[in-house]
Amino acid sequence: MTGDLTLIRHTNRYTQQDPLRSAVAAAINAFASASIEISELIGRGALAGITGRSQGRNADGDEQKDLDVLADQIVRHALKSVPYAACVSEEAATPEIGDPSALISIAYDPLDGSSNIETNMTVGTIFSVLPHRRSPFAGPGSEQLAAGFVVYGPQTSLVLTLGRGVDIFTLDRAERTYRLIRKQVQIPVDTAEYAINASNYRHWEQPVRDFIEDCLAGVSGPHRKNFNMRWNASLVAEAYRILTRGGVFLYPSDAREGYTEGRLRLLYEAHPMALIIEQAGGAASTGRERILDLSPKAIHQRVPLIMGSKFKVQHIDHKHLRQESAHESGKR
Repeated sequence: MTGDLTLIRHTNRYTQQDPLRSAVAAAINAFASASIEISELIGRGALAGITGRSQGRNADGDEQKDLDVLADQIVRHALKSVPYAACVSEEAATPEIGDPSALISIAYDPLDGSSNIETNMTVGTIFSVLPHRRSPFAGPGSEQLAAGFVVYGPQTSLVLTLGRGVDIFTLDRAERTYRLIRKQVQIPVDTAEYAINASNYRHWEQPVRDFIEDCLAGVSGPHRKNFNMRWNASLVAEAYRILTRGGVFLYPSDAREGYTEGRLRLLYEAHPMALIIEQAGGAASTGRERILDLSPKAIHQRVPLIMGSKFKVQHIDHKHLRQESAHESGKR
């Protein structure tokens, strides 16, 4: 029975007395511990002084909520027992340097979707564990040793990949432990659901407009099926839905100021999500490049992210590449 396997037992099995794997397991267990505390804090909401009000802006210019700050403090405290060479948080301007002899580095977003706090909607925590490099956080996403995210929804669930498939654990609140509920999750190859903020239609590049228009055409369009649209303004919620029932998520670059290079962070949002999605049989790209092939040029670098069912992501990529080919032909 899957519910009998706890996250701690799962990570203990993974270590096999290997020093690198032990370091990875320690990081995962620390995020799990922190997420239980964050989940309890979110559950109490205003009773714990959590209002969702702005606390100013973080190091990268985004609005910072009160729970953003508290969640970051909780994660940092949990990571104190973990030997890491360097650690990056969305809420910090620069990496925190740890033990230079450590085997891993860590990147995380302590609270994804914090704009949803006031409306009592889903938020989450995202994390990535990487091998230590002389230049931390300079490698491609394919180097990740593990990645995961926690969804604070009706249930608190932790999604994890150790590079050999995707497993989902749900918090047993009575026991304060995570238990396996789904193992080796696979995303359906082709489904009739997509998620995008349609209010930005006028700002999108033509390939994104074309794809959405194809979907809106329903059974009379090229896909020959009716589609449902979703948008939660929470990356973790969208990813969990894709893992549960398929579909595609688009957060493309667009013509607005500050969005021309995309909006999601490569290192601690797009990279871990791409690893999880690919390990579950899906795909993740910018529309032009595979996300896991990209190496950060800066720790808070932003990128477009298109992820989900493989055929849909490939179809969107093809539209972008076809436009670029036509553009190049027009120059000759």
